[in-house]
Amino acid sequence: MARNFWKVVNDMIKEADVILEVLDSRLIEQTRNTEVEKKIEDAGKPIIYVFNKCDLVDKKFLEKKKKRVKHSVFVSSTGMLGTTMLREKILAVAKKDKVKVGVVGYPNTGKSSLINALAGKAKAKASSESGYTKGLQYVKADNRIMLLDTPGVVPFKESDEVKHALIGTLSHHKLKDPDLSAMALIEELDGLVEQHYGIPFTDDPESVIEEVAKKTGKLKSGGVPDVDQASRIIIKDWQTGKIKVL
Repeated sequence: MARNFWKVVNDMIKEADVILEVLDSRLIEQTRNTEVEKKIEDAGKPIIYVFNKCDLVDKKFLEKKKKRVKHSVFVSSTGMLGTTMLREKILAVAKKDKVKVGVVGYPNTGKSSLINALAGKAKAKASSESGYTKGLQYVKADNRIMLLDTPGVVPFKESDEVKHALIGTLSHHKLKDPDLSAMALIEELDGLVEQHYGIPFTDDPESVIEEVAKKTGKLKSGGVPDVDQASRIIIKDWQTGKIKVL
């Protein structure tokens, strides 16, 4: 991630009254950016954790997570769920009539979609491709809230392809070893991948990928399962929200 992205984020932290960290409800801890959180803490700014894509996760699971995280709100930016509660939370935490709200998070957690949901219009450019937002954008949500959208940022020292595949910071078609990411996801979800594709449950993630290949018609000559293509399909379906944690 380019260093100028961090300059934009640092400038936003200085300017904002409250900061939202947008998290993927399916992988809350994995999408928390501790480097950014430390910068916010050092600046003495309040932070609200937005559990986005909450419609893709079991509610009981989220309730347990919420108890451990102060100032958190469930939201589905695409389903327009929780946005009113989030507005109320922002104003309550800021304790001001007019509030500048910074928005940060990993690429593909739904930052721009959340901003559009709060603003009521497609004002912030959104894309399923990670890193789409390139600079600081100001978006007026209403007469009291101004939103500051930042590029999706990744800690400098993070280079784990599997993690980036699971949290969506690295698109499925850019993976060097998609099978490793697919196997990690299969193990993480413990049967949900098999359930999604309607294939037999097994403790062998490699077999799951092969069955997905057969199910989706991704076969090489001689009917051999194309593990690479099947793995990319699994990761793509996860990144686009087709595979749910319900």
